[in-house]
Amino acid sequence: MPSNYLPRTLESFIDRASEQFPAIMLSGPRQVGKTTLLKALCERENSRGRHRHYVTLDNPLLLSLAREEPALFLQRFPAPLLIDEIQYAPGLFPLLKEAIDARGEKGLYWLTGSQPFHLMRNLSESLAGRVAIMHLQGLSTSEALELGTSTPSFLPGNPHGDATWPDASTSALAWVYERIWRGAFPALSTPGGEAVDHDLFYSSYLQTYLQRDIRDLAQVGDLMAFTRFLRSAAARTAQLLNLSDMARDVGVAPNTAKHWLSILVASGIVWLLEPYHSNLSKRLVKTPKLYFLDTGLAAYLTQWSSPATLEAGAMAGAMFETWVISELLKSYWHNGKEAPLYYYRDKDQKEIDALIVRDGKAYPIEIRKTAQPGRDAVRHFSVLETLGLEVGQGALICLCSEVLPLTSRVELVPAWRVA
Repeated sequence: MPSNYLPRTLESFIDRASEQFPAIMLSGPRQVGKTTLLKALCERENSRGRHRHYVTLDNPLLLSLAREEPALFLQRFPAPLLIDEIQYAPGLFPLLKEAIDARGEKGLYWLTGSQPFHLMRNLSESLAGRVAIMHLQGLSTSEALELGTSTPSFLPGNPHGDATWPDASTSALAWVYERIWRGAFPALSTPGGEAVDHDLFYSSYLQTYLQRDIRDLAQVGDLMAFTRFLRSAAARTAQLLNLSDMARDVGVAPNTAKHWLSILVASGIVWLLEPYHSNLSKRLVKTPKLYFLDTGLAAYLTQWSSPATLEAGAMAGAMFETWVISELLKSYWHNGKEAPLYYYRDKDQKEIDALIVRDGKAYPIEIRKTAQPGRDAVRHFSVLETLGLEVGQGALICLCSEVLPLTSRVELVPAWRVA
């Protein structure tokens, strides 16, 4: 196991899923630690006497074998097996199904895929009912601070993590914007990551993403226009999606912009937060909000040169909201759960940044870049009752120093204690 490996919250869920399913699929963007996580779990298996082979389809020779002779590939590398970047050889899926059905054992195959796109449809078509699918993003705050792997999914009113900023000489504001600007990729967030050149990392990451995934897998011809579209999306993080404006800014047709957005979503670069819909009201906004899933990449694309300039700039509030939303998502995804997250906005401009809807109950969340928010910040929470919803405890996620009551039904939660 690498000396700088940080335990991930998803570890325990992978262990459980591997005991229940013949195959598991770990998806997520490049460089978020999928391979490192599964190889660490392989080492644990080895210590218990079960040896799992590891092969990566980033290796041209192995990729050629997997594509041209998939049956021979699986004979050469018998289960239990970890196959890295399986999206490059979709022809393996039918043969994996045959092997799984023939052996009838659990935990035979561990698979990773960086970019789903249309090739990954083979996963659900060939391995339906045989594979557990889970999503990994960059390090959450609790993971980066090595606070253990038992951080629960965030829910207002429930106990939260113990994360705090580690350096008492640094203000919470400076600490948060350092994390926002640097991003959550393990190469930048693990011990020693501060020595990694921020701009060099993201320029290399972007080049790999464009060349390996966008050109080869998504078959986008005009990479310069796609890069402009990517920058346009980063500049609009935490805003209502407006594809017409984005298409006009980049100089492409609306259908092209729609296709490119689907690529960004499929590859785990952006997330579309859907609005909460109610059959009781036709006055609710139906447009999703766009969020980048890594704020460091968004900061690089929008050319903020330091945490201080980002914090003082025009995108400070949007980046803070984006970071909190990504942490909320990780708190669910890294526990192996779908994120029951929405936002609320009506035609009267009443808006709630996030709603967690669980068991028929809505938990409202407001996000503010301030250490001392007032009650006015949550004034729109009451609108939920007019929709006939059962409303649970609310939260105002901000830069306060500890969990405190704001009202009898709303608590203040420090942003670094979300995930």
